Amino acid sequence: MSIIKIMPCLDMKEGRVVKGIHFVDLKDAGDPVENAMFYQKEGADELAMLDIAATVENRKTRLEWVKNVSSVIEMPLTVGGGISSLRDVEDVLAAGATKISMNSAAVRDPNLVKQAADTFGSETVVVAIDAKRNKNMISGFELVVSGGTKSVGKDAIAWAKQCQELGAGTILPTSMDGDGTQTGYDLEFTKAIADAVDLPVIASGGAGKLEHFYEAVTQGGAVILLAASVFHYRILSIREVKAFLRKKGLPVNL
Repeated sequence: MSIIKIMPCLDMKEGRVVKGIHFVDLKDAGDPVENAMFYQKEGADELAMLDIAATVENRKTRLEWVKNVSSVIEMPLTVGGGISSLRDVEDVLAAGATKISMNSAAVRDPNLVKQAADTFGSETVVVAIDAKRNKNMISGFELVVSGGTKSVGKDAIAWAKQCQELGAGTILPTSMDGDGTQTGYDLEFTKAIADAVDLPVIASGGAGKLEHFYEAVTQGGAVILLAASVFHYRILSIREVKAFLRKKGLPVNL
């Protein structure tokens, strides 16, 4: 089994870390650099930073945020939000990101995934897939974009398969139904993605207690566990999560 990795996520808006429920009702969760330094000391394996307003505000990722955060950490940094061209990918990587995450732009122009993978390597390309339940879809999950504000009319699981074919290196599925609720990852959605692709899958959206992280691996098939609220508000520590997973027999880097 792969080493299970813990990935705190900095959702960014107006220079601050924020966290909401179902992508709305955003509350301040601190300074990004201070949070990044804290998670580095805590033993996080990777860090995500998502500029959640970039696409909605029709602008690029704030590169100064990437530079500031990347300068204080040693772990891999995945940056997403407003990345819609090869130039954007290049700029974000140059600012200190290890990987880029694309969502709405990839749906709009699937060839961008292929171009980014061919140019910068599959390992640098994460495709974020936001979805909500819809019985009219074959898998039961419909793709949504623009920070969860627009339905696409496309099956989310079929899209995950297409992203693998295009060269993506990692899939980051988030269920709109679970985001920020702390009621647990959407295991059905995560597992459906994990079963559909041969890529690392990042569980995201809804972690609230130690058991949720374990379930994401054993029932959801994820190998990277992303969480925000529980870490930002110090409900759980990364050390606690890793110790719990190790006690349960899962391989983690302590």
